[in-house]
Amino acid sequence: MYRYILLFFLLSTLASAQNPDSLEIYSRDSTRYTNLKTRMSKTKFSRAVYRLLFRDVYNQGKVTEVKEIETNPFTPYEGMVIRKIYIRQLNILGESVYDTTRKGNQLERFVSKSLHTNTREGIIRKSFLLFSEGDDIRAQVLKDNERLLRTNRTIVDARILVVPRKDVTWMADVIVLIQDAWSLNFSGGFNSFNKFNIGLENINVRGTTHSQRTAFRWDARDTLQKFQFRTIYTIPYIGKTFITGQANLIFERDRQEQSIHFFRRFLTNETKYAGAVDVGHTRLRQYKRLLDDTEVQIRYPTEFNYYDIWLGRAFKFPFPESRLSKDSRLVTAIRHNKYSFRDRPQVAPDLNRIYWNRSATLISLGYSNRNYKRDVLIYGFGRTEDVPVGNLFALTIGQENTEFGARGYGGLQYATGKYLPYNLGYMYGLVNIGTYSKEGNAQQGVLHGQLNYISNLIPFRYSFFRQFLAFRYTHGVNRDPLDYLNISGEQGIRGINSEQLIGTKRLTLGTETVFFSDKSLLGFRIAYFVFADLGLVNGVQSLWSGPLYQGYGFGLRLRNESLTFNTLQLRIGYYPNIPGNSSSIRFAIDGNVPLRLRDFDISAPSIVPLQ
Repeated sequence: MYRYILLFFLLSTLASAQNPDSLEIYSRDSTRYTNLKTRMSKTKFSRAVYRLLFRDVYNQGKVTEVKEIETNPFTPYEGMVIRKIYIRQLNILGESVYDTTRKGNQLERFVSKSLHTNTREGIIRKSFLLFSEGDDIRAQVLKDNERLLRTNRTIVDARILVVPRKDVTWMADVIVLIQDAWSLNFSGGFNSFNKFNIGLENINVRGTTHSQRTAFRWDARDTLQKFQFRTIYTIPYIGKTFITGQANLIFERDRQEQSIHFFRRFLTNETKYAGAVDVGHTRLRQYKRLLDDTEVQIRYPTEFNYYDIWLGRAFKFPFPESRLSKDSRLVTAIRHNKYSFRDRPQVAPDLNRIYWNRSATLISLGYSNRNYKRDVLIYGFGRTEDVPVGNLFALTIGQENTEFGARGYGGLQYATGKYLPYNLGYMYGLVNIGTYSKEGNAQQGVLHGQLNYISNLIPFRYSFFRQFLAFRYTHGVNRDPLDYLNISGEQGIRGINSEQLIGTKRLTLGTETVFFSDKSLLGFRIAYFVFADLGLVNGVQSLWSGPLYQGYGFGLRLRNESLTFNTLQLRIGYYPNIPGNSSSIRFAIDGNVPLRLRDFDISAPSIVPLQ
């Protein structure tokens, strides 16, 4: 009997999708779920089956608490003195920063305590907090610190609580709730002893928040390189500097790289300095197509040394009474880089400019207005997501010195994002324009614009869904023959990888409807989606003269937010007119990287990329 009940419940899961943080509104579905739990609790065997397959997701979070996005919860405590800071680390499974009464079952507690090492408390205090004991409480600093904790991939979710002292009214204790992510990720594949690969990533080595990823591949039949290897080591924050350090050693078939990278972003509006130092050696084996004959593939080996340095300074807006001054900064930055090629395709004054030996100095001046609002179920599966709202404007100018003479550069960037009135959703827009110039002629120019729309959570029977829309247009001006766009994959038509969909002009429109299930299978949340992608791409001819490439499909995604590997995605797609396709229907199981919304912080002065 229980297997029929179990089968019925699994089928009903596929037919519903409900916001896990809004279940109080839909008590009828909660009752059905509870009744099933009651029926399956009558014997030890059925209870064991229930605990194995299902995890209660009710009351894990309070949507009203997460989505009070217009107010800063720390404002009432502004100016109070921090007496003590308490760090409370929750189990990686079974607990929630929004419901600390949840303790999880015995298996979840065992896994959390025995198979995972929590981030060291001293590391959190030393490298992750923007405040200390004895400081005055600044509401915006605490709000920013919550967000910064959540952006670290070693942490699933974080929350800061302020508890006023009863004996001393002007003092308060601060409690920092941290829930780590699972630190170990394994990957691999085995075809035979002549062809296999293994990978291991630890994103929190011995609780230090350092991450190390090591992978190797063996293919005895590969005539170019049988053994491939890569290791990447990252320190998220070095001491109290909020500087991130990373070292890369890659020895793969088509990429060999040795590099060191140190960088510090404008983490908050209070951050005054940001910058980066990047030094390395790279050797690539690139495969290119000709725009006028996409059937022909050409292999180009390239090898170069490089360094890249930039420094930025943020200033308060000079007119504090202005409407533009709230959450705003003026940012100026300077950047210098140099690329020296040791191996490359043939170059000339009007040929293959992307492979020129060159050095560039760029200066930028920008205006950044940014804030964040908390939301759920956008790209995550229940974790708190910080949605950036604000505006960005940046002007970049500079000069590049090359082996064929000097040329100037100019670029403009404008971006805006906000929640629309009347609960109509979230809109993000970006315009990016940049070009080199020499003797009054544009070289390697780019005109790029995009518009993204995300609806509010929309109730449908016992379910919730979101609608996503993405529009992108890119136009390359006077580009080199080997420098072009592709509309495969995430660049346009998802689910395909064709080297023949190339050109210097691209227009794409993508839509996706995502249903979020309220059920949890083996701790994995489920989301079902349908999508449609349309794209135009062309080179020397008009954009509208080419065919309209299309992709349609549906699938499901599985993700446990406590685990750090990519979302598991199962997708079936229909592609009626993709060149080189042996079949118009494709089935794929792959890892889908969780996306994040673009921020409005100004970083290094940069050349607008053709991508």
